[in-house]
Amino acid sequence: MTDAPGGAPGAERIAPRSPAVKFCGLVRAEDAATAARLGAAHVGSIFAGGPRAVTAAVARRNARAARDAAAPGARPASVGVFGGQPLDVVLELAEAAELDAVQLHADPDADAVTALRAHWRGESWAVLRVPGSALPGHAAELFAVADAVVLDARVAGGPLGGTGTTLPWAALADAVAAVRGATRLVLAGGLTPENVAAAAAALAPDVVDVSSGVERAPGVKDPARMAALVAALAPRPTPDR
Repeated sequence: MTDAPGGAPGAERIAPRSPAVKFCGLVRAEDAATAARLGAAHVGSIFAGGPRAVTAAVARRNARAARDAAAPGARPASVGVFGGQPLDVVLELAEAAELDAVQLHADPDADAVTALRAHWRGESWAVLRVPGSALPGHAAELFAVADAVVLDARVAGGPLGGTGTTLPWAALADAVAAVRGATRLVLAGGLTPENVAAAAAALAPDVVDVSSGVERAPGVKDPARMAALVAALAPRPTPDR
């Protein structure tokens, strides 16, 4: 065992920074408040259909509940997930919901993200659905234009998201590292308290995006599982050897 710089023998090094957390598919205000109390950086609302879909009014209420429950000085960002609606509809809902970021699902291309950025004051996120262990061909283009790219699993014949299907994290690591640049990487796809640490270690995302993995039922979050997920990402000191 060697001495740590400026410390005694056996001193511990701090592990790399943990990713921020986005709890998505929020339907209930109490779940948004729980997310904020746990330190989530982002709260997500679904405008893309499915059992977790909400109205702009509900998304706005939940975002305010999160802000009210957050620690002093913290402000969870409100992210809305859209599933291929026309741009004017996206913008109208985003303004009404008081979103901080628009997340384009339904396989957006770089042109769709560029068009959004030209009209939207907030952040523009894009989802990149991965069907296997290779990134789609337009991955680099999305990373070049979006504020953040969300990696999610593509399930043949399935819904856009919330499927609980994981990605092959280790197999994707080199390809993701080659294209991400300075753009934030958001990792979704079947993340749970049991697997999120391994996923984060493999891909080093800036944000982990969690929905079904912390639920009792679609749209009903389990506070204990939410807390367990945050705890699983907490940095752990490692012995200096």
